[in-house]
Formats: sequence, C-alpha cells, structure tokens
Amino acid sequence: MSGGAWTGAAVAAVTAGYALFSRRLSTTAVSAPMVFTGLGVAIGPVGLGLLDLEHDAGPVLTLAEAALTLVLLTDAISVRRRDLRVGGFLPGRLLGIGLPLTIGAGWLLAWPLLPGLTAWELALVGAILAPTDAALGTTAVSSPRVPSLVRSGLNVESGLNDGMVLPFFVLFLAALPGTTASEEGAAGVFWRALVLSTALGLAVGWGGGRLLRWSCERGWVGGDWRQVFVLAVAAGSYTLAVAVDGSGFIAAWVAGFALGVSLRQSATAGAPGVGENTPDLAGRLAVLLASLSFLVFGAVLLGPALEHLDWRIVTYAVLSLTVVRMLPVALSLAGSGLALPTVAYIGWFGPRGLASLVFGLLVVEEHVPGVQLLGRVIAVTVALSILLHGMSAVVLTNRYGAWHRKAAAARPHLREGLPEEEDAGPSSTAR
Repeated sequence: MSGGAWTGAAVAAVTAGYALFSRRLSTTAVSAPMVFTGLGVAIGPVGLGLLDLEHDAGPVLTLAEAALTLVLLTDAISVRRRDLRVGGFLPGRLLGIGLPLTIGAGWLLAWPLLPGLTAWELALVGAILAPTDAALGTTAVSSPRVPSLVRSGLNVESGLNDGMVLPFFVLFLAALPGTTASEEGAAGVFWRALVLSTALGLAVGWGGGRLLRWSCERGWVGGDWRQVFVLAVAAGSYTLAVAVDGSGFIAAWVAGFALGVSLRQSATAGAPGVGENTPDLAGRLAVLLASLSFLVFGAVLLGPALEHLDWRIVTYAVLSLTVVRMLPVALSLAGSGLALPTVAYIGWFGPRGLASLVFGLLVVEEHVPGVQLLGRVIAVTVALSILLHGMSAVVLTNRYGAWHRKAAAARPHLREGLPEEEDAGPSSTAR
C-alpha cells in the first residue's frame, strides 16, 4: 500500500473513531482539534512521514482554503441583525476596539521576542494570530450556564473577526517583497482584493439568494439541492475572485452576509421551501474540512515546529494567548458595566484556530524571508490554544456559571443578565 493510501486510511479511521464517540467526548476536555492535531503530528515528518508540505503542498492548501472558505461563508450567513441588537455593545466593542488593539499588541510584542523579522513580517504575526475560533472551546460559548449576552457576543465575535482580519492580512502580505501580491503594489491589491472581491461576493451572494427564492416559489428546487446550492455560492464567489486575482476569502465572506440576508427575507416573505436548514450541508462540510485541516496543521506545521522550539517562540505564544488577547479585551470593555469575572472570561476564551493556521499555511507557501520562524510561532501558538482552551472550557465555564448565578441573585440588575432558566418568561421572547 502506498504512503498516500496509508494516510487516507489513517484519516478515515480517526474521523470515524471520533464520530463514534463525539457526543461522549463533547463533555470532556478532549476536543476534535486535539484529536486531529495529534494524529497529524503522528503521520507527519516527525512521526510516520506519511504527510509533509514539501511533497503534498497542493492538496494541503486546497483542503485548508476550502475549509476556511466554507467557515467564512457559513459564519457570515449565521450572523443576524438581532444578534447585534441584543447586547450589541459587546461584539461591537470586541471587534471595533479589541480586534485592532490585538493586532497592534501582537505586532509590538513580536518586535523584541522575534528578532530577525522585518516590520511587515511582525505585522503579519499580529494579524494572523488575532482572529478567534469558537470551535476550540465550544462549551464556553454554548453552555446555558453562561449568560446569553456573553455567549452571543463571543459567537458573533468569532464569526466576524476572521473576515475582518482578512484586509489586514492581505495588505501586510502585499507589503512583503517577493510575495505574489507585492508585484501588484498596494493600489492594485486594494482594488482587486478588497474592492473588486467585495463587489463580486455581494453580487454572487445576493443574486444567488434571489435566484433560490425564485426557484423555491415555483417549487422547482428539491430540499437536498437547496442545500447544495449554498456550496455552489461558496465556490462561485471564491473562484470568481481568484480569477481576477482578488481574495476568494473576502468574496466568500461577503457572499455569506448577502446570502444570509436574502434567505431570511425570503423566509419572512413566506417563500415556500426557503427554511432555516438551507445552509446545513455547508455547515456540516465546513466542520469536517476544518477538522481535517487541524490534522494537516499537526503534520506540516506543528510537528516540524516542535523540533525547533526555543524560549522566545514559547514565550510569545503564551503572551499571545494572554496579554495580547486579554489586555485589549479589558480596554475595549472599560466602562461597559460588565463585572471583572465576565471580562476575564471573555478575555481568556479567544482561542486561535482555523483562520490562523490557514493564514500560516498561505504565508509558508509564499516563501517569505522569515517563513520558518513565522510558521513555528503560528504553529506553537495555535497548538497551545488547542490544548489550553480545550482543556479549560468545561471547568471554567462551570465556575463562571456558578459565579454568575450567585451574582445575579444578589444583584437583580446585573449587566450580564439573569441566568437563562430564570430569564425564560414572557419578557424573554424579544430575544
């Protein structure tokens, strides 16, 4: 059996194995990213040598890009106007104030700890490690013990910040000499990657939604194919942007917003067949591809990085998950009226995941001068996040939930709100 066949068999086995125990594992500290990343290290160059970036760069990048495209689109579809109205100050502060501060803090902190990198390479580190991934601490953003204000805020932040980081990533990468984007110059990148890609995504998403409504009203589209249509919108927006040398990720993200708005308007107007489950297939496929991306990450980035650890890389990774995340969150929430435990909880649960590892793979493929150090820093930071946020999610969620129950009982007007089971009366229907 060839190496590729053995790799496929191993991937199929771990995917099936995790699926069989997924519900049971969801209540433990063992997360899907941990399992798939661990397998990746085992089959990578430091283990069995079945998968490495040098020989498998094409399939690896295709998988990672497909995963991020679907995640960006489905996250954008799921963001509703009501999510921003109910406690909208929280994601607004986290994204409008906290995110730029996080990028800046990551940039500045990298300066003394990562010598040898240029200013734009340091900026790339800050941008790549800024977006958060709620999938690495699912319990922290889904448990009913956590007030809905906090859960909604963290979910909206995670759903939007990877897309909001994209312009920074594209521009910082274009500023590096020798990269593909640098040949166009800043003006060309701004026009193609930001303006044109946004316009294409808007056209494909909105137009696709209108066409789907038109077909549903006539009863022409089947339920299964309605869900497949969402995949076509993702592929169409991404490939059209790439065809004009733009950013497929930005186009897919914008297409998700436009498609989501169009689908909800169609459902509100009573269009038959346009239901809440239309994006379900794309969402499930996004989860699968994201899990496989963590496997690839373990093999091609984390495994080699573990062989070249030094104190600077580890120190930066630890500070990135703590100071670089938590201080900007604290500053962005100053004067919000939220209690210190809530601010600390929100600050800690900013795990780094899929977006960071895909951006890291794209940078590694560009062969920028400091690519080895960049790749190691990203790999170690994401790996620590997978481990620490995954292991702490259940414990800290329970502790925070217990604190919130006591605080809400003592302070009826607590900004975080009442516990969910106490806030389920008639007045809660507005949510």
